[in-house]
Amino acid sequence: MNPFNWFVILNPTAGHGAALKQWPKIQTHLKASGFKYQFQFTETVGHASIIVLNAVKKGFRHIICIGGDGTLHDIVNGLMLQKEVDSSAISVGIIPIGTGNDWIKTYNIPHRIADAIQLIKNNNTKVQDLGKIEFLDSKKPVLYFNNLAGIGFDGLVAKKTEKLKHLGKLSYLIAACQAFIRFKNFSVEIIYNNNRFTTQSLMVLVGLCKYSGGGMRLTDTPDPKDGLFDVTNVTQFSIWDFIIHLPKLYNGKVKAAKKVNTFKTEYLVILTNKRISGFYLQADGEVIPAENIAVSLIKQAFTFYC
Repeated sequence: MNPFNWFVILNPTAGHGAALKQWPKIQTHLKASGFKYQFQFTETVGHASIIVLNAVKKGFRHIICIGGDGTLHDIVNGLMLQKEVDSSAISVGIIPIGTGNDWIKTYNIPHRIADAIQLIKNNNTKVQDLGKIEFLDSKKPVLYFNNLAGIGFDGLVAKKTEKLKHLGKLSYLIAACQAFIRFKNFSVEIIYNNNRFTTQSLMVLVGLCKYSGGGMRLTDTPDPKDGLFDVTNVTQFSIWDFIIHLPKLYNGKVKAAKKVNTFKTEYLVILTNKRISGFYLQADGEVIPAENIAVSLIKQAFTFYC
């Protein structure tokens, strides 16, 4: 492999500042491995998307992400927004330094810096599907996700986690307990294939990969390359339901929990008609106020080193 034309994007706040502290070590490993690269630090949430747009315009087709799930999410959105080449023609390597690092768990991408760099240098790539969220009630720009999107309780947990990331993986569990105290089930209408139903729901989750929320497994049998979303609708959970079924959120047996419905589809519409404080949508951890959405799958859109 001739590692040339690499562009490195580093989020200095990732891992509660660990990414910035590890940068000198990362540079040493990159140079020792023969990588020739340019780099840029992100300055705000979403900045990585802009960096990607500029890098691709300059001809870069190999990108290294140094950060967590949020940084990778922004890079993916930049790849999908650029118009220079097909998104799958750009390969992304990941040096994971974040709070949850959930996406990498599906592919067993190593945490150790030297191992992650060696994996990129091996030049083995995989391609997976992506999700596309379109907002039906506003002019919000389209949002893409590579791991999992959720609406309702899941969105509120992600919102609360933003202030707890210094606690590491525990932040998700603590945020979930805090959120459940105040969150109420909401009415949702879900449309997919030839099905249309309305129910009271705690959350609706649309998954591509296996893990989210610091290692939780909230969908049944997700496969990021089968051309289908794995959707979970958790209905009318009480506090008692939450306590009893909490272990199932981690061991992959979520489908076994009562009041949980799962199905697969490549397109769905989620209608909530709910506009209150504390009601959110999250996509790979990016949190925005929830509204009616259409979610479609883009097959084989994201290429990465694995």
